[in-house]
Amino acid sequence: MLVKQIMSENVVSISADDTLRIVHEIMELGRVRHLPVVRGGQLVGVVSQRDLLHASLSNVMGLPSEEQSLFLEGVSIQSVMSAPPISISLDASIQEAAKIMSERKIGCLPVVEGEKLRGIVTENDILGYFAGLTNGGITA
Repeated sequence: MLVKQIMSENVVSISADDTLRIVHEIMELGRVRHLPVVRGGQLVGVVSQRDLLHASLSNVMGLPSEEQSLFLEGVSIQSVMSAPPISISLDASIQEAAKIMSERKIGCLPVVEGEKLRGIVTENDILGYFAGLTNGGITA
């Protein structure tokens, strides 16, 4: 089975010029843990919840929301994103994706066709496949 068969196609991505405030809001509101970062339509990085923690966001969580927002507005995505991104092609096998994610200790792989972002495959997608689950239901 191929990555393109289990990936999420409707991927929220952010611009490399955005700030952490935008990432923080998207992750909280959308309940996502990974965001591909694009510039001019090309994948240039990935921001994860782990990257946010490394940026010491936990240190500002006790601050009033106005101060948090100011801090987050001042930090650019480029300073915390993982780059260059580790990605995988549409036609790669799910086993290959699982191996890369395990070896690199990452929770997602942006799925690309050439330089163009086409989707994302997460550890939940991989686990769901190996457990025999798809879209919340058990496959036959």
